[in-house]
This record gives sequence, C-alpha cells and structure tokens, in this order.
Amino acid sequence: MNYIPNTENDRNEMLKKIGVESFEELLKSIPQILKSDNKLSLPEPLSELELEKEIAQITAKNYSTSKMSNFLGGGVYDHFIPKVVDFIISRPEFSTAYTPYQAEVSQGTLQAMYEFQSMVCELTQMDVTNASMYDGATAMAEAGIMAKNITRKNKIIVSETVNPNYLKVLETYCAPLEIEIIKIGMNGMISDIDEIEKQLDKDVCAVIMQSPNFFGYIEDMERISNILQDKKTMFIASVDAISLALLKTPGSYDADIVIGEGQMLGNHLNFGGPYLGLFSTKKKYIRKMPGRIIGATKDSNGKDGFVLTLQTREQHIRREKATSNICSNEGLNALASTIYLALLGKIGLENVANLCVQKAHYLYENILKIDGFSKATDNAFFKEFVIKTPIPAKEIIEKAKDKNIFAGISLEDFFPDKTHELLIAVTEKRSRKELDNYLEFLKNI
Repeated sequence: MNYIPNTENDRNEMLKKIGVESFEELLKSIPQILKSDNKLSLPEPLSELELEKEIAQITAKNYSTSKMSNFLGGGVYDHFIPKVVDFIISRPEFSTAYTPYQAEVSQGTLQAMYEFQSMVCELTQMDVTNASMYDGATAMAEAGIMAKNITRKNKIIVSETVNPNYLKVLETYCAPLEIEIIKIGMNGMISDIDEIEKQLDKDVCAVIMQSPNFFGYIEDMERISNILQDKKTMFIASVDAISLALLKTPGSYDADIVIGEGQMLGNHLNFGGPYLGLFSTKKKYIRKMPGRIIGATKDSNGKDGFVLTLQTREQHIRREKATSNICSNEGLNALASTIYLALLGKIGLENVANLCVQKAHYLYENILKIDGFSKATDNAFFKEFVIKTPIPAKEIIEKAKDKNIFAGISLEDFFPDKTHELLIAVTEKRSRKELDNYLEFLKNI
C-alpha cells in the first residue's frame, strides 16, 4: 500500500505555487448546494499494519462465488480456462503493452494479433477478421453501421431472439445515424422468419440473426441466407464461438459479417468485463471493416514481419472517411483467446462443445421429469435452454442461492410477461454431482 507523505509545509508550498491561499479555494467552482457542511465521521488514522488487518477482517465477510455451481448464461459463460492462459498473459511484455501505434517496436504484439485473426477466420470460415472489438454488443452495432455504409440503405431488421443487451447497444449506435431498427417477433423461442421475409424491402441494409440465440436455441441460418441471396441486403450472423466446433459455420451458409462475444474463449467472467468482440467478414468488404487488421509481410532483408495493414479510423484518415471511431482493441483479451484456442486445438474445442451439449441435455431431460416443470419449446439447443417453472423463476433463483447454486436467469428481467421461465446454461465445467444436486434442489422446491 502506497502513502504520499505530504507535510504541512509541502502543501503550503504547492498551494503557493498554484496561486491560492487554501485547498478550499480550489473548490470554488463547485456549487454550494453540492457541498456538505457535515464533517465526516471518520475513525482515527491507522498505521499500514493496522489498516491491512482491518481490511482483512472486512473482506473475510465476503462470500466466495467459487463455492457456487454456476448455471448463469445470457451471453457470458463459465467455461474452464487452463492455468497457462493466465500465466502467459500476466508476463509484463503482454500485460503492460499498449496499442501498437509504432509497429516496428511491437512485433510480438502484432504477431499475437495476427494469430488471433487467423484462428477466428478458421473458426468462422470467413475471409478476414479484425484484431477484436470492445465486446459482442459493440461488434453487433459496428456491423450494422458497416452494412449501412456499404449498401447506403438505412433500415436494419433484427430478430427479438437476439441478446436484448446487444439490441440496446445497436439502437444507441443507430439513433444518431437515423438508421431505422425493425424488430421481428418470435415463433416460439426462435425467429419468425416468415415475418422477416415480409418486412424485406429495398431500403433494408441488413438482417441480424443470432444462433444459438439469446434463449440458447439454434436458428435456421441457411434459410435466411437463401432468402437474401437475390437481395441487396447483407446477412449479419451473431455466433457462439465454441458452438462452431459442432454447428455449421457462418462461412458455410454465406454470411456477410460475423460477430460474437469472445469471452468464452479463455477469458474469465471478471464481474462483467472487460471482454472482446469477434468481427469477421468477406474479403471484398475489408476496407469498410472497423478496427485494425494485422498483416504478415517480409522486410527489406527478406525476414518475416508483421504490420498494421489496415486501420481505417479517424486517427489515421480524414474523420468523414473513417469506418468507425473505435480507438483500440482488446489486445490482452484477444491474446488470452489465442492461447486458449492454440492449447485446445480443433479436437479439444470439439470436446468442449460436445461436453456442453451432453451435460445441458442431461439436465434438461431430467428437469422435465420433475412435477411442475415443463419445456418452453421443442426447438434444438446447444448449451442453454428455457424451462417453464411452477413458481416465479425469481423465487427459484433466490432459494437456490442458499444451496450454493446460481440457478439461471429469470426471463422476466428482459420480457416482463415471462415470469415463470428460467434460462439455464450448462458448460463443460459442471460435474455430474453438480447437475444432480441442482435436480435434487428443484425436486424439493
């Protein structure tokens, strides 16, 4: 713990240098109504040793979430992260590095980003990937703006099965650009594709779909792609990166832009961030892509090297020509994802995806055997699903905490009428014992 030992003489000297008589003069610009005349009731000052002991006693009252069985999802997932990921990203050359404006002194950082791009391209089967966005939500918003800039149209069709948080960010980005957002309702727990087809007109720049969607169910992405084939409308696909080890890739069903949240690839939950956004597209759209793209080249001596190939943002080109005002990327988080993917490899990622499917379906099928619980839909799902509950889902969530279980998410938080529907996510980390404990808890509700 650091202390700055300013004496009274030090303070007076600083005030004199600034040109004021007292510290209170520095606060003149703050309105009196915002100032408190009450003296704070603070205890006597403590030494460093005493303060450490005091803080230790306070923090000991915290409850560790590591004791909890985590069935939370909704866009952020509790996947296993090998210890070597944290070990490598904590090395000072990575943890203290900043945006590589001077590429010639950042070869290691540039190579790591290049490998990240390459792996995401292989995962999505798309042509190009940038060095990451801020998170999945901003990636979706940037994709919508990119589609508008390419097509010069001002309507975006979005399914309501998309993550509601992503949808809010998209609306926020699009409002000042006067891009109209057309929301399409649900048919059960998946998108009403017939309604999407009805809403298509010459002014629609893009259709945005998420699969697996917010509820965990798999959408008919190929059908949407086929509908858009003869239209001058772009197809933006939001994906779960781990699901691509099993499901059809966006490249295979001809998506134009692919976005997603990269947290699940080797990044901890971190109480909500920071995370990283995945962003891939077709090669013909590369100059309209936001963010930065790292390329491989050779120097004048024929040695391999890495460069900032494209960075079409306002810091490098005229503001009106910039594709986006995104100023940086999530370099350290992208590095964690790169290490994670390199460690697991193709077979390892398939194993993780398979375990998610198997464990999620085991829990789902056994919950349906419990009186009062029923399925919300017959649609196929990956690792997340919705269960209809006999009592309000929020009550189940509260009761579960006493049993060291994060039971899931109440859909009432996003859809006020869905009070008795619980969104449950199951990753490869959940053991058979945890699954059975959860089932036993539900039986005793």
